[in-house]
Amino acid sequence: MSTSSPVTPTLAAELTRWRRDFHRHPELGFCEFRTAAIVAATLEKLGWQVAVGAEVMRAEARMEVPPAAEIAAARAEALRDGADPAWVARLGDGLTGVVASLDTGRPGPTVAFRVDLDALPVLENTEAAHLPVRENFTSTRPGRMHACGHDGHTAIGLGVASVLPALAKNWRGKIKLIFQPAEEGCRGAKSMVAAGVLADVDHYFATHLGISLNETGAVACGTDHILATTKLDATFRGVAAHAGVDPHVGRNALLAAATATVQLHAIARHGAGASRINVGRLEGGTGRNIIADHAVLKLEVRGETTPICAWMAVEAERVLRAAATMHGVEITVENMGEAGNAPCDPAARAVVRRAAEKSGASHIVEFSPLGGSEDATLMMDAVQARGGQATYLLVGTPLPAGHHHPRFDIDEAALPNAVALHAAIAEELLS
Repeated sequence: MSTSSPVTPTLAAELTRWRRDFHRHPELGFCEFRTAAIVAATLEKLGWQVAVGAEVMRAEARMEVPPAAEIAAARAEALRDGADPAWVARLGDGLTGVVASLDTGRPGPTVAFRVDLDALPVLENTEAAHLPVRENFTSTRPGRMHACGHDGHTAIGLGVASVLPALAKNWRGKIKLIFQPAEEGCRGAKSMVAAGVLADVDHYFATHLGISLNETGAVACGTDHILATTKLDATFRGVAAHAGVDPHVGRNALLAAATATVQLHAIARHGAGASRINVGRLEGGTGRNIIADHAVLKLEVRGETTPICAWMAVEAERVLRAAATMHGVEITVENMGEAGNAPCDPAARAVVRRAAEKSGASHIVEFSPLGGSEDATLMMDAVQARGGQATYLLVGTPLPAGHHHPRFDIDEAALPNAVALHAAIAEELLS
């Protein structure tokens, strides 16, 4: 971090406090009531114009929305843990996105920074070597954990919100801070795009800690090897019967799903680029002596390009339906999440490079591989489609264990580095 960084020691300590508070209270996608309420209240106090809930999300465009009972339980949990009831009420039934705007009042471009809010269904490690254990900020919600750094991302967003109002007094244009729910599973961005959040954005920057950049002080101006993805749920419906008396009467939905599981992994890999498929969950049946009349299979496909991913999704659905036909059962296939493959624009990468140099980054690379999928690409696509520039940048941090691992953690020194970088990006474009 540069000696001229806008991040004071007091703000640096606040970044750590925010991050650790969010780490203690992880919330899954579309259930981030406490996190979103704290973010909204903090942004309002900092002087930003704040929009939440249905103002920034289209409910019907959400993907794999949790059951109503789960959302209600998350809302109650957030209120019990101190979330502001007024903000929680505005978040509706899982519309947990937050967008903050700062308009300089002078004509100019609109710059957007996007961070994500949600945690993962991971049981956090409890060994003394794990920093959150030593420092007493492990998850208070068993089976849920910030195992991908989104607690840090949210803290970075609030840090950026803290420093920009003072810096922007002589700038032109507008700044948007987008706090997106449900990134995990690529489920939340589509609803914010559908609500028009990106409609006026000229320059878009999505940010992630770590991934393949594992040096504090390092910055990657863009990412490559971003895989497009489609998440599918297949529900098989058969006919129950006594497995000993009249098995011939039954139609085994579980057997159909098992057949599909094996055959899905036999789909040929695409010759034009990398492709992936994985069945992550298979469940069904009620007892060993009953022909299973119900089964659910959860899978994903990925591709180096959006067309490759689309080809994999078509092939996967063909196999699923063929397995159902083979076993004489019915099937429903639902799209539960998706993301594309968006390039990181050279002009946006150049802005990040200049900002990284200005903010004192110790090491700057043009690209660092992502390797996975991200629905920030849907926002990038929306900006690029109207002639804007976008990139997905990385801020370096060592990782004691990989993303989505029970021992995942970050170097909190990366937080002020990231805030300084984002402030410098805004200055490059708006000053």
